[in-house]
Amino acid sequence: MGNRRLLTVLFVFGRIFSPLYSLAMRIRAGLYARGILVSIRLPVPVISVGNLTMGGTGKTPMVIYLARLLSGGLRPGIVSRGYGGKSLQPVNLVSDGARILRSPFDVGDEPVLLAQSLSGVPVVTSRKRSSGGAYLVEQGLADILILDDGFQHLALQRDLNLVLFSAQASVQSMWVFPGGMLREPHSALERADCFVVTGVEGGVSNEAATLRGWLHENYPQTPVFEGRYEPVGLSCQERGRVGLEGLQSESLFAFCGIANPQSFRQTLERDFSIKGWQSFADHYPFTREDIEGLARQAAALGCTGLITTEKDFVKIKDVVVGLPIWVLAVELRMGHNFDRFVLDRVGTSGQRTGSR
Repeated sequence: MGNRRLLTVLFVFGRIFSPLYSLAMRIRAGLYARGILVSIRLPVPVISVGNLTMGGTGKTPMVIYLARLLSGGLRPGIVSRGYGGKSLQPVNLVSDGARILRSPFDVGDEPVLLAQSLSGVPVVTSRKRSSGGAYLVEQGLADILILDDGFQHLALQRDLNLVLFSAQASVQSMWVFPGGMLREPHSALERADCFVVTGVEGGVSNEAATLRGWLHENYPQTPVFEGRYEPVGLSCQERGRVGLEGLQSESLFAFCGIANPQSFRQTLERDFSIKGWQSFADHYPFTREDIEGLARQAAALGCTGLITTEKDFVKIKDVVVGLPIWVLAVELRMGHNFDRFVLDRVGTSGQRTGSR
């Protein structure tokens, strides 16, 4: 809560600079559009998964969803920036599709989570996304690429631009950084091929309905799809994998270091007894001392275990404390219309790419 207040104060003072940053981003996009700044095209279709806002919109679950969707007839490969990783190599092969070759401390937590979740799908990290994509193609590992967090990475051309929004976001009233959470002005959405509102549960919230209406009004030619998160299982070091009902009688202490911790908390509180809660900054580099401290807090509250996200667990899977550390697996669910849209566009994109 203190961090949120501090961020709000910083945004208020940053609004004086928002028009300048917004103008800079418009000029940058215009230079790429006019070919003054070079944008590279690779010889395979490229799908970008990104967002307009800072913070969590579900990009990693969407990348996993797309990779599984495309694996039916293609060989997708994933290119990530590797945020939080310490490696200075221009390209890091995180997974060749069969083996995980790098640690989350080298390449970041999200690429390792992607590699663990997707058997048969290679993953690379590269700050220069075109280099990572070219490596996968040259090594014969992929015939279609998915860019994780690629909407602002204009140096690599793409054939399908997905822009994600959280169902709780009020994007239409946000300021551009440093005065708010927008990475670019709203006009950047003209580059999008579709919008996806994630985290839409049962009854559509007022925020989600307002956001969807705003998108339809301002970008009427761009389709809007909705996705929901579904818990699919639990696991821990000591007991392996169990069904969701396996912990309903236990008291848990929850923690995470993700961009949208409230979404995770709300998901947990629907199905489990959460007696304690601690959130950390996104990509937080957990240490053994951190986990031992959380275990002490949990024990003091009478909790029988800790619970966290898959993304956080990749960094602490070898840490053993006095209480079991449970991991909640959550998957994104999309509808048939979205699947058909993507597959149709990939087919069109493949023909277009080949003809250029």
